[in-house]
Amino acid sequence: MSWTKPADLRAQLQRLWDRGELLSGLVTGEALFPRRLALKVPSSAEMAERFDEVRAWVAELRDMPHCRVEMRAFRHRIFGANSIPAEAWIDSLDAAIALMAKRREVLRFAAVLETTRQRQPLLLAWLAKRPLRALELADEWGRLLEIVAWLQAHPRPGMYLRQIDIPGVHSKFIEAHRGVLIELLDSALPPGAVDFSATGVSQFAARYGLRDKPLRIRFRPLDPGLLPSLPGQDITLDAASFARLDLPVTRVFITENEINFLAFPRVENSLVIFGAGYGFEMMIKTEWLSHCRIHYWGDIDTHGFAILDQLRCRFGHVESFLMDRATLRAFESQWGEEEQQTLRDLPRLNGEESALYDELRDNRIRKNLRLEQERIGFSWVESALSVLTQIQRADA
Repeated sequence: MSWTKPADLRAQLQRLWDRGELLSGLVTGEALFPRRLALKVPSSAEMAERFDEVRAWVAELRDMPHCRVEMRAFRHRIFGANSIPAEAWIDSLDAAIALMAKRREVLRFAAVLETTRQRQPLLLAWLAKRPLRALELADEWGRLLEIVAWLQAHPRPGMYLRQIDIPGVHSKFIEAHRGVLIELLDSALPPGAVDFSATGVSQFAARYGLRDKPLRIRFRPLDPGLLPSLPGQDITLDAASFARLDLPVTRVFITENEINFLAFPRVENSLVIFGAGYGFEMMIKTEWLSHCRIHYWGDIDTHGFAILDQLRCRFGHVESFLMDRATLRAFESQWGEEEQQTLRDLPRLNGEESALYDELRDNRIRKNLRLEQERIGFSWVESALSVLTQIQRADA
């Protein structure tokens, strides 16, 4: 039976709720009711042929609480004059709330709305746009408004999150809610207090003039002559200090595996950096890297090539290291499985890299194939490095 049932009418209201329109109307004052709901009724033939089913359907609709059903008359050839639903109406917001059993949620949102009107009226437009998100945050809403008020009073304060002193609000709370705070602060702060070029939660501090913990780079000199006082040591510097290094480095290796980083063999005039997956922002201002040969060593899988592609956004001359078909085939016994592949095109790969990436992405060799870099035999690594250094000497 395709005639509209009470559940179908509730579903129409639920869609209004899911789009946030019912709660948004509380903010804007937009009148959504009385509201006529879509109603599919029996055809004349169905009313004649399925009279008992139609009569039960009519009774079910008329018994539906909080819904006004308007009737129209029809005449049955056997049973005479009768009436059938013609329109279904929800006359008020209260009726809609009762029908969906959303009274508790509406009261919570009304409290959020009233608090916002009193304390941060600039956020009413956001509240109208994102009412369901505000409802989710009802328990935290007061603290979120405190953060907004503090940054309004202290625009671009130049301090760490830990130094913000708001009763009942700690830095971990701010960090956990950076996504929604970006939306709120952008709405409530004057444009001069926001650096719109700093985007995403990772740049929350920069966007609002807070200090962020310094980005750090972990590296090892692979040549004892580079730092005679710290030969082969594991060194960590902030990005600014790393950028100021003045070393006779001609070659830099980047590896994603910590043990490979720690065990990396000696290479003349070279150092190795412990990579950070997709995060290379700490090296963006290191200009001297532009004058070195850079070799990236990642896993042979789709994400490994995606990281290589991203690194070339900043350093277009990066070369891949041990991310080739020969290495993949040599260690077939060590193949594993990549949990979730990346499928986007990678325009910065060279021809050989791109061909292998496509085979991995399209599962032409094996489904979700992955060779992790730590599974490559160390003698293979040493042999590859020997070839590189021989080429370097020949070029010199």
